[in-house]
Amino acid sequence: MLEPAQIAAEAACLDKAERTRTQTALISLKHPGATMDDAYAIQAEWVRMKREAGRRVIGWKIGLTSKAMQSALNIATPDSGVLLDDMAFDDGATVLPDRFIQPRIEAELAFMMKDTLKGPGVTLYDVIDATAYVTPALEILDTRIHRVDAATGKARTIIDTIADNAANAGIVTGARTVSPKDDLRWAGAIVFRNAEVEETGLGAGVLNHPARGIAWLANRLALYGGALEAGQIVLAGSFIRPVEARHGDTIFADFGPLGTLSCHFA
Repeated sequence: MLEPAQIAAEAACLDKAERTRTQTALISLKHPGATMDDAYAIQAEWVRMKREAGRRVIGWKIGLTSKAMQSALNIATPDSGVLLDDMAFDDGATVLPDRFIQPRIEAELAFMMKDTLKGPGVTLYDVIDATAYVTPALEILDTRIHRVDAATGKARTIIDTIADNAANAGIVTGARTVSPKDDLRWAGAIVFRNAEVEETGLGAGVLNHPARGIAWLANRLALYGGALEAGQIVLAGSFIRPVEARHGDTIFADFGPLGTLSCHFA
């Protein structure tokens, strides 16, 4: 386990990397013995710093829900991060060129909670009952930590990803809403970059049902006395691979009956 001073130091490095748009070193390389609990402790300290600076928590994101992404990091569990108010973008927004380091886009479903959801023992059906509505969303990912260490060739691990707020950086919403009781396994998206199809996917790619990831998160938070609060929005996990968003790119996602979403990276 990392010492409190080490946790605070790593959170400060992440905060500086985000502010200066200069990536920081792999935590997993500096601290080979770091655990997932250490990584979540670093994330929590960074979020505490942000809240102290005036930011407000608006919800959560769940990542690494697909088999492909779990295999890439050699893990068998999702991860989670915190959504803050300055991460929210309207549909059609232009993202300023100095906002992110290496942004990427994922398509997913977002659940708006009408009731508090607290584990243990939360099930898919509990999630459906506690949800006001579901809406399509684009998640903007960013990497404040190097993806690969230049000197050693070592790639980042789940420790780095979790500490980096699960690579969370933004959320775009504004499409139609649907009932959580709809068959969300068949909700899908076609994602375009500059009018060319880059990725497609279905909600079933997220643990066979997007609500399963939210049940996992509620049960994980319960281990630390936390819960999903009424009024919070929860990104359930992507059903596409991340799409790189370069300067000048327009990302457009067609969710079929659920509407469309877009954002432009200046």
